[in-house]
Amino acid sequence: MPARDLALLTEAAREAGRIALRYWRKDPKVWDKGGEHGPVSEADLAVNDMLKAKLLAARPQYGWLSEETPDNVDRLAVDTVFIVDPIDGTRAFVAGEETWAHSLAVAHKGRVTAGVVYLPALDRIYTASETSLPMRDGEVIRASGRDRLEGANILTTKANMGPEKWPGGVPEITRSFRASLAYRMCLAAEGRFDGMLTLRDAWEWDIAAGALIAERAGAVVTDMAGAALRFNTEGAQSNGVLALPARLHAEAIRRLTA
Repeated sequence: MPARDLALLTEAAREAGRIALRYWRKDPKVWDKGGEHGPVSEADLAVNDMLKAKLLAARPQYGWLSEETPDNVDRLAVDTVFIVDPIDGTRAFVAGEETWAHSLAVAHKGRVTAGVVYLPALDRIYTASETSLPMRDGEVIRASGRDRLEGANILTTKANMGPEKWPGGVPEITRSFRASLAYRMCLAAEGRFDGMLTLRDAWEWDIAAGALIAERAGAVVTDMAGAALRFNTEGAQSNGVLALPARLHAEAIRRLTA
């Protein structure tokens, strides 16, 4: 079933891209969701509506969790759910930048079994399932083999590197950033950067697909305490996310939990 789900997610992601591009750089309607949830655009909602209709028509027995759909606790009683961010990086989308993404995943009993991250403006697609290799545009990808945290090129925000967050000492890294959290995880998966981390609570729809892709590519993916990520949880959030090569991950966890 993961292979069939992956094919379905891939088809849906490309259709989502065609919809989103109709609004991109065309001054879409935008409003703030309030409560520090950030902006949403008419494109987010159009993509969400299509994805919900298409995916649930194909798998009516699955549950549904999406950033742009009011949550329904009925999903907690279902073994398998779609976890979707219609547009991850809405601010970048609205600004006319290229690094926004559609993030689509299937999770079964708390673990992601298929995931797709698609960047329509770049026509770049990342895919993985629990039974298939992680790929970018059909080519197998692999996470960085770096074995030292010092000097590593890590995707993260400046706020995440504050000394109050690192009781074991702030590592000396090169810091980079991309707007989409899902894309950051994929960049770690393909080894273009040595890893990524966020020490803020992360919504499941932002990280589900990317977590599987990074893990299948050889990164160690956990929360900021080193615990395995679980999905379709009641709060739909994780306690931060790290996606790093094994030795970098071990060093980061040591410093974060000292």
